Amino acid sequence: MSKTMNALTLKPGSLTLSDLRNVWNEAAPLALAAEAYPVIAASAAAVQAIVAKGDAAYGINTGFGLLAKTRIPDDKLEQLQRNLILSHSVGTGELMSDAVCRLIMLMKIGSLARGYSGVRPLIIDTLIALYNAGIMPAIPAKGSVGASGDLAPLSHMTLAMLGVGQVRYKGELVDAMAALQAAGIAPVVLAAKEGLALINGTQVSAALALHGLFMAERLLEAGMVSGALSLDAAKGSDSPFDARVHEVRGQPGQIAAASIYRQLVAGSAIRASHLVGDERVQDPYCLRCQPQVMGACWDIINNGARTLLIEANAVTDNPLLFKDGELSVVVSGGNFHAEPVAFAADTLALAIAEIGSISERRISLLIDATLSGLPPFLVRDPGVNSGFMIAHVTAAALASENKSIAHPGSVDTIPTSANQEDHVSMATYAARRLDDMAQNTAAIIGIELLAAAQGIDFHRPLKTSDHLEHVHQQLRQKVAFFDQDRFFAPDIEAAKGMVMRGELSASCKHLFTPLHP
Repeated sequence: MSKTMNALTLKPGSLTLSDLRNVWNEAAPLALAAEAYPVIAASAAAVQAIVAKGDAAYGINTGFGLLAKTRIPDDKLEQLQRNLILSHSVGTGELMSDAVCRLIMLMKIGSLARGYSGVRPLIIDTLIALYNAGIMPAIPAKGSVGASGDLAPLSHMTLAMLGVGQVRYKGELVDAMAALQAAGIAPVVLAAKEGLALINGTQVSAALALHGLFMAERLLEAGMVSGALSLDAAKGSDSPFDARVHEVRGQPGQIAAASIYRQLVAGSAIRASHLVGDERVQDPYCLRCQPQVMGACWDIINNGARTLLIEANAVTDNPLLFKDGELSVVVSGGNFHAEPVAFAADTLALAIAEIGSISERRISLLIDATLSGLPPFLVRDPGVNSGFMIAHVTAAALASENKSIAHPGSVDTIPTSANQEDHVSMATYAARRLDDMAQNTAAIIGIELLAAAQGIDFHRPLKTSDHLEHVHQQLRQKVAFFDQDRFFAPDIEAAKGMVMRGELSASCKHLFTPLHP
């Protein structure tokens, strides 16, 4: 995808992770590369030729799933496609966010535009028009098992194109037809195969997993920054970050993470103050093994990113149309099975859980005066003040919750469609639960940030490194020093917000460049 006249011009099959992050972050105008249109039109013409010839072809002039042997008369093909969308719009639960909806629409446009799905250019242009008008389909989050495509959620997406149901427009839920009329967009009448092409595919599970991926990237960065701040607050050693230690193991994420930690703490006056005469020989693992843990998280996040980038550019509906000499042939397959997405989501869940888990351990260390050397529960006059005692309990509760949520979704399956669809990926659930996990971990890191900053303040007038001093100052602009007990929840929400927005690493973003392939 490239930028042309302030619009993102999509070349099918060429999306990058940077493109996807940008769409996730903001709604920039979208256009389709002109060279894609002849390929799309040829694919649509092939479908019409099959209809005209009268040969039976799944999803074009037959029923669906176990009804594939039922032949549909030509005069009912449009009704077949509309009925498909209406009957499959059975989602439930909260609506997906605009950021996720943008990713879904972008990837569906890109997939259909590769010219293997048999839809008319009109269908793709209508999706682009909805996207550019800011008309976001109202897509319930629950109702897909991640096989045969994300049928229910993608049907809700398609409803918007028909002018049926509701959409989110200008920040409000409104009637879909009213939104289309306001934007000057005509509702579509689906031709043969078009409904099936729109709802078959992994775009919803992939969009949810990408949402989880981009949050995991921010959590990894924030967890490393807060972990470095905790190291100084606890007067820990930076010796375990020595490059030689990590080079002899050879794990790439670990080597890169250790380099970042060295740079984050470089020049700390707090570290310099205890280089001599410190009786401690080794720090607890939550300080000492940060490169090993966060580096391993880094590696599996990057592995997930590679899988999801491939999926973002993939053609995942069924059946597909291919050229065989001068003829177009319809081939049935199973690209809608989202097992790669499920595995990627499950590994992202592991990373998100572990980032929060080790952060919670550092909070526990900081409030324990016997380990940290800081005032009990990080507050003056403990006893009268409880300080960070129960903030740590919150972090512990969230870390424990993540352990349960992290159980892999991909190991589950449940037969559907009268056992025609007898093995499913559960990718949509596996990806959807990443948001809850990320929210939990962001709160844990936010609490650690508050605790570590409190510890730094107790070491004044000594300063930490330049990088970490900037983070400390940014926090203190939002949250004051905890001098005595006060309403604590707003402080945690403010710190959590810094994590979610990527603000902890903003001043040292260049250190994290290798994270973003």
